[in-house]
Amino acid sequence: MAEMVKLIRRQYYTGERPLFMSENLKIFDTIFTDGESPLKESKNIELTGSMFKWKYPLWYCENISCKSCVFFDMARAGIWYTNNISLSDCAYDAPKGFRRCDGVKIEKVSFPNASETLWSCKNVTLNDVQAKGDYFAMNSENMVIDGLTLYGNYSFDGCKNVTVRNSRLLSKDAFWNSDNVTVENCFISGEYLGWNAKSLTLINCTVESLQGMCYIESLKMINCKLINTTLAFEYSNVEADIDGSIDSVINPSSGRITCESIGELILEKDKIDPSKTKIICKKDTAEGCRCKCV
Repeated sequence: MAEMVKLIRRQYYTGERPLFMSENLKIFDTIFTDGESPLKESKNIELTGSMFKWKYPLWYCENISCKSCVFFDMARAGIWYTNNISLSDCAYDAPKGFRRCDGVKIEKVSFPNASETLWSCKNVTLNDVQAKGDYFAMNSENMVIDGLTLYGNYSFDGCKNVTVRNSRLLSKDAFWNSDNVTVENCFISGEYLGWNAKSLTLINCTVESLQGMCYIESLKMINCKLINTTLAFEYSNVEADIDGSIDSVINPSSGRITCESIGELILEKDKIDPSKTKIICKKDTAEGCRCKCV
């Protein structure tokens, strides 16, 4: 026998845990304010057009849907330890949202205060999301991302099994310590891209980065552009097909780099074995590739 669903409309809740351990609710146009944990340990909840104005609104929950809802600044640390949750057409103005959640779907949501958001989460889907804040998606895994615009440094640190498509990342130190990440049709601007990563693949991407793509185990770049990118590939195992020139390359550990030209190629024999990396400059002239071997 199906569980009875209770409807709640246009209510105003204050105080701590007003709907603690609720089940099977459809909540419309309702405000939760001045009280922590209003829906803690609840399950099978649908929220539409509702507002959260205080801390910890959705902790230890199961099967939650939020449509056209607003999470105000003080709804910080809002969604932790919650499984199977979806947000669509929401405004989320609180930091530290989503931690240790499993099964997260976010579509058409803005995060103007996204510091420390999506930490240690699993099985995450993001579509058409805008976020501004440092340390976005740290230590999360199994993520599929399409149409993300991110303004914030240190993003995706320690993440695993991630695909990012059709996105713009303005992020210093993105994808540090990551494992098995594919980035396709994206624009990335930020220093020190991808350091200490394993199995990082960039396809049809435009990158601007000082000392980008260094200390990487198995870096693949397919039909990418490197704009104002200097001192690239240091101590990385790299297979790179670059559309256009590279400003400078320093001490790749092994692999192959194909491009139109390299402004400065630095190979220090006391630090790496230059014979382990094949360099192919299509415009191999004195002006196009100035090699500096030490």
